[in-house]
Amino acid sequence: MITAKHQDQRVAVLIDVQNLYHSAKNLYKARVNFRAIVKTAVEDRKLIRAFAYVIKTKTGEEKPFFEALTNLGIETRVKDLQEFYGGMKKGDWDVGITVDAVRIAPSVDTIVLASGDGDFIQLVEYLKNQGKRVEAISFARSSSAKLKEVVDEFVDLEKNLKKYLIKSY
Repeated sequence: MITAKHQDQRVAVLIDVQNLYHSAKNLYKARVNFRAIVKTAVEDRKLIRAFAYVIKTKTGEEKPFFEALTNLGIETRVKDLQEFYGGMKKGDWDVGITVDAVRIAPSVDTIVLASGDGDFIQLVEYLKNQGKRVEAISFARSSSAKLKEVVDEFVDLEKNLKKYLIKSY
């Protein structure tokens, strides 16, 4: 079982954009520096793939952001925002992130979840049972305590806000 980081590890980074975006906005009134997130997640290891899971609105105002992610070498997975009768809106990628993690697991040694969502606990346990190293990178204050406990390593973005945030609001 893989427990330590080393140079030859093949890494996949799965970024729950909504989770990080809302945490940064609500906690710090700032935007996330996704370049720094990926760099920290990979460290000195071999990046195999990086995916960002994003939500598209009817207005399309987020298109420049999606292009910026692509320019960083991050593949975007795009889903339309669901709007329900009565005004409720939903944009959730948990199942998509889980399916991609299971699909890519045979090709990598380490999966880094850029999310603090406790819904990923069972995924982490599954991946670890498959012999994968699983790490999470997120803001500690908005992350599930259980998720932080079950991953092999938790990187708290709050320990270096200047590196991981872009002031904008």
